[in-house]
Amino acid sequence: MAAEKRDIYQHVTDQIIGQIEAGTPPWRQPWTGGQSGVHFPVRHNGEEYRGINVLMLWATAARKGYVSARWMTYRQAQELGGQLRKGEKSAIVVKYGTIEREDEDGEERSIPYCRAYRVFNADQIEGLPEACYIRPDPPRDLGTTADPALDAFVRATGAVIITT
Repeated sequence: MAAEKRDIYQHVTDQIIGQIEAGTPPWRQPWTGGQSGVHFPVRHNGEEYRGINVLMLWATAARKGYVSARWMTYRQAQELGGQLRKGEKSAIVVKYGTIEREDEDGEERSIPYCRAYRVFNADQIEGLPEACYIRPDPPRDLGTTADPALDAFVRATGAVIITT
């Protein structure tokens, strides 16, 4: 019996909807560092992920508590001298592209494809070079002070401001 093929489009949709329903969309940026999942995810070679992969990796990092921005395949980790910790689970990223093929009339056609890959966060891998462990900036005091004139202006508007 053949293994059931994963619908990568549905997987991506389910990831995003799950984060929204949980009230923790991973694309929310805190005012300062210190929260996992907010660094722009990068590949083993430092190239930034793009598109939906950014949201998917932010969601995984937030859910799992990863603080490193670096992601790689098992083979890439091995090539860098790292070893995946036992029991670690991968995240899914997708590659979109086109393949040029000749159709039955002899004309070149671009055929789109979507392929899923499994990657691991550097936090799941031991023995990588230190440069692979990209860490977020620590939380910091932005040095803000109250402005009495601004506070008076806001009060005068009658706006109800609720902070959580």
